[in-house]
Amino acid sequence: MVAQGHGRGGGLFTVTAVVLGALAVGGCSADAVTGGSPGPAGGRAAAVVRAADTLIEAGSARARTSIETVTGGTRVTIQGEGGYDFGRRMGRLTVVLPKGPSGAVKHRPVTELMTPGALYMKNRGAGVPADKWVRIDTTTLEDGNLVTGGATDPLAAAELLRSAREVTYVGEKRLSGATVRHFQGEADIAYAARLARPHARASLVAAAKGFARDTVPFDAYLDEEGRLRKVRHRFSLGQGEASVGVTSTTVLYDFGAPVIVRLPDRRDIYTGRVRA
Repeated sequence: MVAQGHGRGGGLFTVTAVVLGALAVGGCSADAVTGGSPGPAGGRAAAVVRAADTLIEAGSARARTSIETVTGGTRVTIQGEGGYDFGRRMGRLTVVLPKGPSGAVKHRPVTELMTPGALYMKNRGAGVPADKWVRIDTTTLEDGNLVTGGATDPLAAAELLRSAREVTYVGEKRLSGATVRHFQGEADIAYAARLARPHARASLVAAAKGFARDTVPFDAYLDEEGRLRKVRHRFSLGQGEASVGVTSTTVLYDFGAPVIVRLPDRRDIYTGRVRA
């Protein structure tokens, strides 16, 4: 079995530290469009609630991701790039870890394959042969892999928006050549888990237990076809002085681009201990 940290309280930090440890790690007046209770939004914000379904209808897209952590005055950013097949609920990202203090690249990029309930990682950690993959059951992670892998699964990020509440319409802006509508609000992880489609439900149920707060502030940017072009979630891990702020950003573009995801053969999956 792959060595993973679990258990209430410190478990999430243990798992996150494995990934982060590898780091040596157009505004208009806001227009409120939903009430304070979790549930479907009305008016223009209904498109926010439908974001995951709209992405599935779109088929696929290229993706850029970033995870930024702030703790004790230290800011660390992990960036990823790749694509996601929303129809198959599978994606492939290359995640780049931060440079060392000298400015040199300290670690090889990590290849991640995202699937319902599982994350496959290559160049994952110390002690893993270069030609092997590590498989992690995301339903056993206390954050449901919303941040542990160094990137938020783009479809999971959209599934969170099913629970959007207190949504306000900020206004229109230009993003990568497209006109998008900017919305702000809060997602409720536990409520999103109840609303999510089966492919995301188990991971979100796990995530509802692992964060300091169930509510997650977000900024969502939708294009004229209702497709999610950018979403930013601000998570909070831990309690009190141990709290860690995590900002996850996903940018989607080039909808319809082919995305090829081939899962590794069983013989290519490493089953030994992964050292942080």
